[in-house]
Amino acid sequence: MKLLIVIVQDEDVHMLMDDLMANDFRITKLASTGGFLKSGNTTLLLGVEEEKVDLALQLIEDNCRARKTTTTLLNVSMPGDAYVPMPMEVQVGGATVFILDIENFVRV
Repeated sequence: MKLLIVIVQDEDVHMLMDDLMANDFRITKLASTGGFLKSGNTTLLLGVEEEKVDLALQLIEDNCRARKTTTTLLNVSMPGDAYVPMPMEVQVGGATVFILDIENFVRV
């Protein structure tokens, strides 16, 4: 058995969860926040049998596409200077997946 820890942008999570549940995956959903853009993310925990890992990864890939967005970062060059917003195009979306081996699993 494997534990998949899947970090997904909030915009992609609902479709992904629908597809995962339609394929009989059990999911635990955790709210999380990204560090760079401080945007809303969702972390999903999935206990997956080894033979279904490829299917889970395919569903994640199908639902979590990377895209570009423009954001404004604040830049301060010297103490006391005014904050100057700098528009910047960044890539968001996609998913980060950690796959861990599970030695023992108990459902109570």
